Amino acid sequence: MAEPNPQIRPEMPADKEAVFEVNKHAFNRPDEALLVDALRQSPAFVPGLSLVAEAAGQVVGHILFTIIKIEQPGREPITSLALAPMAVLPEWQGEGLGTQLVQRGLEQARALGYRSVIVLGHERYYPRFGFRPAQEWGLSAPFAVPAAAFMALELVTGGLAGVQGVVRYAPEFGL
Repeated sequence: MAEPNPQIRPEMPADKEAVFEVNKHAFNRPDEALLVDALRQSPAFVPGLSLVAEAAGQVVGHILFTIIKIEQPGREPITSLALAPMAVLPEWQGEGLGTQLVQRGLEQARALGYRSVIVLGHERYYPRFGFRPAQEWGLSAPFAVPAAAFMALELVTGGLAGVQGVVRYAPEFGL
């Protein structure tokens, strides 16, 4: 680690290759990196919600939030966000950089007027940000997943009040 306080900023076009490498190395496979590339071309992509962590001129972390829909029986779908993926280079993991990325991303999502976020992630990591099992709101995933790993967060009080249904990800997720 070259710099104790990496800067979190919006991803820029010049970051594309570095973001690919961060995701590839963080997950030790190219799948998530290819997903990010595909999502950039999707209507679900929100430019201000693709953030990078930069240290000494190098991108060392990345987080992406994309638009999803919550389908409700007999009602109009509700717009929400999916947090996926979040990646930090292995040599930077365990230093709090993921926490910084999530916190900044949630702040930015709230500032842009979004009301909720859905994440499929580690049930001991995401609750520190206020995520709770999505089933508490009557939300379900479009695939089989452990209930404790499928979580939601209200960005504003009541952001999921009265919302129940199935979360539908962008087609690029391949779900």
